[in-house]
Amino acid sequence: MKLIKDFDLHGQRVLIRVDFNVPLDSQGKIDDDSRIRAVLPTLQYAIDKGAKLIVASHLGRPGGEVVPSFSLSPVADQLGRLMGKAIDMAPDCVGPEVESLTSRMNSGEIVLLENLRFHREEQKNDDQFGRALGKLCDLYVNDAFAVSHRTNASVVAVTKHVPDKAAGILLEKELAWFKKAMIEPQRPLVAVVGGAKVSSKLAALENMLKHVDKIIIGGAMANTFLKSFGFGVGKSKIEEDQVKIAGEVYRRSMEKGIHFYTPVDVVVARRFEPGADNRAVPVQEIPEDWMAMDIGPATATLYAEALSDAGTILWNGPMGVFEMDAFSRGTFSISRAIAASQALTIVGGGDTGSAVHKTGDARQISYISTGGGAFLSLMEGKTLPAVAALEEDTSQAAGG
Repeated sequence: MKLIKDFDLHGQRVLIRVDFNVPLDSQGKIDDDSRIRAVLPTLQYAIDKGAKLIVASHLGRPGGEVVPSFSLSPVADQLGRLMGKAIDMAPDCVGPEVESLTSRMNSGEIVLLENLRFHREEQKNDDQFGRALGKLCDLYVNDAFAVSHRTNASVVAVTKHVPDKAAGILLEKELAWFKKAMIEPQRPLVAVVGGAKVSSKLAALENMLKHVDKIIIGGAMANTFLKSFGFGVGKSKIEEDQVKIAGEVYRRSMEKGIHFYTPVDVVVARRFEPGADNRAVPVQEIPEDWMAMDIGPATATLYAEALSDAGTILWNGPMGVFEMDAFSRGTFSISRAIAASQALTIVGGGDTGSAVHKTGDARQISYISTGGGAFLSLMEGKTLPAVAALEEDTSQAAGG
C-alpha cells in the first residue's frame, strides 16, 4: 500500500477522503471538532507540498437527498479557522460545476466538496459515482479510517478510476497502532470488551481467542454470559439466542488457558432511567424485577487488578450505561485503570473514546482510535474493504 509521502504532490490535484462526520448542536454549530483536527496533519502536509487540495466527506444520514441541515458548510468554516486558509465550498461533490471548480485550482488552494451522502450512489458503492469522483484528481488519498470498514464509493469504487492512490497519515497511523497491539504485542495482552450485544462482538471475541492472554467482559453483553453460567439476570437486557454461544466462547477460552473475567457484582435498577433507584448486588442475587446497568464496585476492583500487569490493552465498549451518571462509575473506573497502566493502551472509537474523553484520561492513553466500527472490524481479524482497495493493483485504471 502506497502512502501519501511516496508522491510528489506539487501542482497535483489531490482528493483526500476524510471523516468530517462531526456532531452538530440544535443551531447547526459543531459540538466537537476532534475529527477535523485528527486529519489536519495530512491536509497540512499536502498544502505544504504544493498540492491543489480537494477534501471529501459525509455528514450525518441525509438518505441520498439534499438536506440543508447536513451541509458541510459549518465544517468549511471551522476547517478554515484551524488551517488559517480560505476554504472554497463546492456546490456538490460531483458533476460539471465541481469539475470546473477543481480544474481552475492553484497550488495551495483548498476545496471542500459537499456531503457525499447527498447522493444515494455513495453508500451503494456505485461505480459511476466512483468514476465521477475520480475525475476530480490526479491522486486519491484515503484518510478516513472511521469509514474504511464500509464498502462506499468514496473509499472503494473511486480507487478503480484514479491515476494513483495512497493512504493518508491518519489511516497509516491507525493501522500501525493496531498491528503493534495484535501482531507484535507486549504481553500479557488484555482485551476489554463491553457494549450491549454479544452478537455484535462475537466475531471479535472469537478472533481475540487466537491472540490474547486475558479477556474482560462488561456492558449488557455480560448479562448474556451470566445467563449462560446459570445465573438469574432479572429483567436485564440479554440476547437469548446468544446464551449458548456465549457459553461456548467461555469454554473455548478456558481450554486455551485464557483468563476470562465476567462481573462478580452489578449495579441494578428498577427502571432504565437516570434517577431510578439502584444498588450494587452480587451476580447471584439480581432481583427478578430489576436490571443490571453497570458493573459493580467489586468487579471494578477485580478488573483493575487484572489490568495491573498488562503489557498491552485493547478496549472496545463501555462497562455500563455510562451516559447516565448513576451507571457511569464502572466505565470510568476501567478508564482510570487503563490510563494508569504502564501498558501500551489502545482504545476503540465511538462510545469508548467518548468515555475516555469524559474522564479526562485521554492524554494517558497511548492511542485512541477515530473509528469504532472500523476498529471492531480489525478486532474481528478482517481486512477493511477500503484498505484492500488501496492495496489492489489498478495500475491500468484510467483517471477519467
